[in-house]
Amino acid sequence: MDLMQILAAVIPAAIYLAAPLILTALGGLFSERAGVVNIGLEGLMVMGAFTGIVTTLTLQGAGVAWWTSIFLALLAAIIVGMIFSLFHAVASISFRADQIVSGVALNFLAVGLCVFLVRLFYNKGQTDSVQNGIYRFNVPVLSDIPVIGPLFFSNVYITSFVAILLALIVYLIIFYTPFGLRLRSVGEHPMAADTMGINVNKMRYIGVMLSGAFAGLGGAVFALTFSGNFSGTTIVGQGFMSLAALIFGKWHPLGALGAALFFGLAQALSITGQQIPLLVNVPPVFLLIAPYVLTILALAGFVGRAEGPKAIGKPYIKGSR
Repeated sequence: MDLMQILAAVIPAAIYLAAPLILTALGGLFSERAGVVNIGLEGLMVMGAFTGIVTTLTLQGAGVAWWTSIFLALLAAIIVGMIFSLFHAVASISFRADQIVSGVALNFLAVGLCVFLVRLFYNKGQTDSVQNGIYRFNVPVLSDIPVIGPLFFSNVYITSFVAILLALIVYLIIFYTPFGLRLRSVGEHPMAADTMGINVNKMRYIGVMLSGAFAGLGGAVFALTFSGNFSGTTIVGQGFMSLAALIFGKWHPLGALGAALFFGLAQALSITGQQIPLLVNVPPVFLLIAPYVLTILALAGFVGRAEGPKAIGKPYIKGSR
């Protein structure tokens, strides 16, 4: 197996495995840039995965066209993610509950609720499998480019390109629009933002709901591209890896994109490692735990030097100092 074959196996896998992490990390960015810690990204991904699979099964079972059912399933996951994130928003913003506790509760609630609904709808521990999920394809013309084509434009998911494009769009929104300036201001200095006429709590609600939308989309993308069905273990650690990517990327959209691609590479090596000569003798269990070990090492090495928004995790009471 030569170098080109190894790269052709690893790089496309890294990109499509990173897509759900990118989307969810972007969601966490909106929330935390607004000053609300969102440990509940895992639970929001669970709700998105559940909604995406159930909606697709229902629509395709009713004879709806493949692409229409996938599009509506992703849209439903976005909406459900936004609605479910309101639990965290109300608790942490309106009731000023501890944001860490609220996020952890969101994770437990999501898994418990979805497992209960799966048992109720399908009378078993997991849903049926989606027959027509999101497929891989070769990008016309670009996949024929020597070297670059096989690595970046062959055997890819469209969701990978969407995730990368959204990272660039979020970067422009956060740093070059009035909305982005308001969002960052309530996360850095809410009192100053309030003095300038910005409704701090409203902006924080918007930030948390956007995190629900992106994380719900990330969960649905993961389920419809990799697992094909839903159970209580479909989303295992993906939300926490997305949060790690956000911190590793220093709460910057492009930094989160790069960190998510790094974690995607780690996951790709765990999957394709047995095909790579240098890793063929490594016990499979080490390859499986590698993404999580790298996540811990990345956080341990960088979180101390990564400075989040100044008001992150701090409830805002109008008129307080």
